Amino acid sequence: MNDASDPMEYFPYEKLRPHQKEFIELVNSAVESGENAIIEAPTGFGKTPTVLAGILPYAKSFGYKVLYLARTHKQMDRVIEELKAINKKNPVSGAEMRSRKELCLHNYLVEYTTDAYTAMVVCKNLRKMGKCLYFENEKKKKSEFEGVVNFFLQEPSFPGEIIEYAKTVELCPYDITRQVAFKSDVIVASYLYMLNPSIRENFMTYLDLDYSDLIVVFDEAHNLPDQSISALSDRLSIHTVNRGIKEADEYREHEIANFLSVFGRGLEILFQEKLGDRDVKEVPLMPHEIFSHVMGILGIDGRYLLRFLNEMVAVGDSIREDRIEKGKPPRSYIGRVGEFLLNWLATADRDDYLFLMSRERGLSLEILALDPSRALDWVGKVQSAIFMSGTLTPLEAFRDVMGIDNARLKKFPRMVKRENAQVLVAKDVSTRGDERSLDLYRRMVDYIVDAAKIIPKNVGVFAASYEVLQGLLSANLQVRLEGTGKAVFIEKQGVSSAENDLMVAQFKAHAKGRGAVLLGVMGGRNSEGQDYSGDEMNGVILVGIPYARPTPRVQAQIRYFERKFPGKGRYYGYFLPAHRKLVQAAGRVHRSAEERGSIIVLDYRLLWSTIKKDLPDWMKESVRAVDRARMRLYLKRFWGKL
Repeated sequence: MNDASDPMEYFPYEKLRPHQKEFIELVNSAVESGENAIIEAPTGFGKTPTVLAGILPYAKSFGYKVLYLARTHKQMDRVIEELKAINKKNPVSGAEMRSRKELCLHNYLVEYTTDAYTAMVVCKNLRKMGKCLYFENEKKKKSEFEGVVNFFLQEPSFPGEIIEYAKTVELCPYDITRQVAFKSDVIVASYLYMLNPSIRENFMTYLDLDYSDLIVVFDEAHNLPDQSISALSDRLSIHTVNRGIKEADEYREHEIANFLSVFGRGLEILFQEKLGDRDVKEVPLMPHEIFSHVMGILGIDGRYLLRFLNEMVAVGDSIREDRIEKGKPPRSYIGRVGEFLLNWLATADRDDYLFLMSRERGLSLEILALDPSRALDWVGKVQSAIFMSGTLTPLEAFRDVMGIDNARLKKFPRMVKRENAQVLVAKDVSTRGDERSLDLYRRMVDYIVDAAKIIPKNVGVFAASYEVLQGLLSANLQVRLEGTGKAVFIEKQGVSSAENDLMVAQFKAHAKGRGAVLLGVMGGRNSEGQDYSGDEMNGVILVGIPYARPTPRVQAQIRYFERKFPGKGRYYGYFLPAHRKLVQAAGRVHRSAEERGSIIVLDYRLLWSTIKKDLPDWMKESVRAVDRARMRLYLKRFWGKL
């Protein structure tokens, strides 16, 4: 008889990899004692089945819900795969939460909604008006609905499996998933469900969860600082304000139209004063500056302004309902402006926010959060939170920046065998701003083409930024790479996940032929969110170190961290995020201890001790300084071509 309290009964594979037993015991102990854990374990370690094996015995014995959070759908699907494998050994239930839009069969919602909030409003109104067949069926077929939920509780299922089944019985996939999640041992979801305050509140209420009921896992936790800041920040364009004026005229909301007209004109005046013809993309604002013009002309005070903005939000909700009734896209520009400005007022006196006027994608206002730890202020209420990634060094810095108390810190050694890893750093090129030129990019292209010729099969080239990537392309990189006989794929900004996944799949397929080269950027979805096995990525060429430009937002982040962590502001706010992005991209070449891979860094700064110290041990031990000729020699030796 299986002992359900034994963590090994929830490990789905016959053999443990090195250090997995220690990982399981660490997690199990932390969960039992109500502590948090910050764990770095290398790519290919098998963190997902291992962390689940450490958590599930205690969670199931004492009735805790496991909330497993990941950044991408691919990562979320991988958790379901592991739960399916565990379920074959020991019963475990699990559900993967997706947005209403992704789990909806109603054509109107699928066609007209783009964000989670609008989808929620549309869903609510379609149900209220009796216009959702699937919800109406749910009321008529209660026993059948319960039967479907019980069916999916028998084995963890992918969202697609639930959607296909729901189509056949004409029931709502979102409600089925929610009910399965409500009764499941494990809920798999996006970071956004718990990082965004309003979404988190709805999520917890919707599933009737209390924080004390939860054991939380953050996978690929190196993403958390950026994702948290994004979830806490907001942006409003002048186009939305102008469309709000037209909407107010259409709905005869003359007072709102007048307010938005004065407000929009005030923004344009402020834009000329602050940005005008200056060669800058953004400038900080004092929070009160955007209202002083409006309040002066309209003769209103702060209390009236607050009431008026709340009224705009209410009017926005009514407009959305009206548009749903008429079968039109369910948006409201009035409501959006009201929501943004209320957020602006709510954060105006806080020193952990920066207020910006930007010309990026047209004139806009931005509320930029500076403290990512604010998104995790609830973690102290859960039984335990596990943060894990292959790139968290130094762990103390991650703990500080994310504000994680009562945490055990553990760094597991590399899996990569010394003889299977090669790290070569060019000692004569760098993407430092004052060194960039067409001649520099041409010399870098020479390095890249030489390496692509020698490294067998697939190669990734990840630049420090799209600007650097464009510099390489202007130096004829694509044409010269195509001359090696390898296909070339270029990551594009703004394309959908589906389009990008298709491109990556085509790139990977070339591993069975002559190979291919994938061009992208560090910190992008292909240098962090993708897995490449075997010949799908034999080598990675990293062009530069992805330091952010010293914009007002970056400088404000540094100043904020310096106040919070004296002496560490620049390191936490500027250097460390870039070093982590570089290491993440480097890690694409190794999914197991047996896989061989070459990493070439085209930036001599990686040889500096202040930067080198942030590299994982397996990279530090393998670093060699090279010029072009020596790089070719080392590559040929490594790949047995001498």
